[in-house]
Amino acid sequence: MQPVLFVLLIALCASATASNIALNQRVPPTGIAVQGELVWQDKKIAERPWNSAQLGGKVRVLLHMAGRLSAKDQNAALIDALGKANFPHDRYQTTTIVNTDDAIPGSAMFVRASLKSAKEASPWSQFIIDGRGVAQRAWQLKPGGSAVVVLDSEGRVRFAREGALTADESRQVITLVKTLLDSQAS
Repeated sequence: MQPVLFVLLIALCASATASNIALNQRVPPTGIAVQGELVWQDKKIAERPWNSAQLGGKVRVLLHMAGRLSAKDQNAALIDALGKANFPHDRYQTTTIVNTDDAIPGSAMFVRASLKSAKEASPWSQFIIDGRGVAQRAWQLKPGGSAVVVLDSEGRVRFAREGALTADESRQVITLVKTLLDSQAS
């Protein structure tokens, strides 16, 4: 094998295994016991433990990102498109996991406050604070970045990408969610 081809093959294999999220499988099991999911409780936001076993029951777009503005910005166009799509809350949910362990030093408390404001604005969405980077390690995601995963109502992965999605990939996500919701309704 030629040296250049060998190096390219190794690079492709490395990028393919950068994440252990596999199509048509559930995401690898993970639980976030500290901080966790933001929920409405007694007219205020509280935190409770969260586990990936809870990801069934609805079609979902799972967004995992570092607690950095640059990570959020990577897929801001998709986040905006999901909001505009107005998917039915009884069959669809956006689940956002933010790794505040991967935040600019001293900014984690501001990231948490921002997530609480987002929960107030979108109470039907799911927000999880991962203060110890549990999901990033369990799913072998790259530090500092963003990942987008589409799950069917049984919790199986139908799409997964790390990094910024292209405009075509964002449209593909929206179309896939619509298709999954349509198949769920019939």
